Amino acid sequence: MVVPEGVDDPARPSGGNTYDRHVIRGLLAQGCAVHEHAASLKQIPDDAVVLLDGLVAATAPEALMPEAQRLRLVVLVHMPIGDARERAVLAAAAAVVTTSAWSRRRLLELHALEPERVHIAEPGVEAARLARSSASGGALLCVGAVIAQKGHDVLLEALASISDLSWQCECVGSLSREPAFVDRLRRGSPDGRVRFTGPRTGADLDRSYAAADLLVLASRTEAYGMVVTEAVARGLPVVATDVGGVGEALGHGAGGIRPGLLVAPGDPAALATALTSWLRDGELRARLRRAARERRESLPDWAATTSVVAGVLAGVAR
Repeated sequence: MVVPEGVDDPARPSGGNTYDRHVIRGLLAQGCAVHEHAASLKQIPDDAVVLLDGLVAATAPEALMPEAQRLRLVVLVHMPIGDARERAVLAAAAAVVTTSAWSRRRLLELHALEPERVHIAEPGVEAARLARSSASGGALLCVGAVIAQKGHDVLLEALASISDLSWQCECVGSLSREPAFVDRLRRGSPDGRVRFTGPRTGADLDRSYAAADLLVLASRTEAYGMVVTEAVARGLPVVATDVGGVGEALGHGAGGIRPGLLVAPGDPAALATALTSWLRDGELRARLRRAARERRESLPDWAATTSVVAGVLAGVAR
């Protein structure tokens, strides 16, 4: 498997890196011989099956194309890009793995790939304890790198418009990728009630989820949204933008009720309306919490994800 450099950097955690790590561990647990490489294919022996992270593939297609003639490439696409470089790499691959049905549809639209070569391996989620959940619902949590794509500016504008309500918002995620964007957000943070804590992983991230009432995700784009399932795994409802595969990740409870509210992207007023409904309506909070606990029971685990990836790799190896 070829992974991005810095895949284990605790200062820059990402859903894609987490996915890669779980797949590698899962393949090893299934008895596969897995050799990990960082960015280079030249030392890999001829005819090997190579699972290639799409972030690596899309940055250097000219280096990959000659290697595609001697290797069996499977490209793992976390987020479709849609440019000519991605198209060239995917055309040369023996198979493509995506992380959501939305991503698969998008790749087929963008690149006219043969449908039978494009597979879905939905991210799994680890079992977690239920969050404590307060009666008021005012502990809001946003998890994701603080970059424009994640829509923190939209979130802050929405929160500023409901400053008369009782809430606190913790934003967990890397602050180093777009520092100018972070500076602007900090200057505009309403009433000091929004805290930017930097990245958290492991037990520290678990504690953030445990103390939260609601996950808020204002992303402009998402292929899936692993933080959504991480929240629901703890019984936390979600208010999120209806982009990419977020609706897939959110899913439905046993009664067909979504464990959260979806709003249009880039619309602070719509986000503010959803948050207001959550904060003011106790019956809504109770209903969404029940749906989250129901949906929690149907979330896939990482063994299911790995099983799909292993099946694709086995097919390519034949």
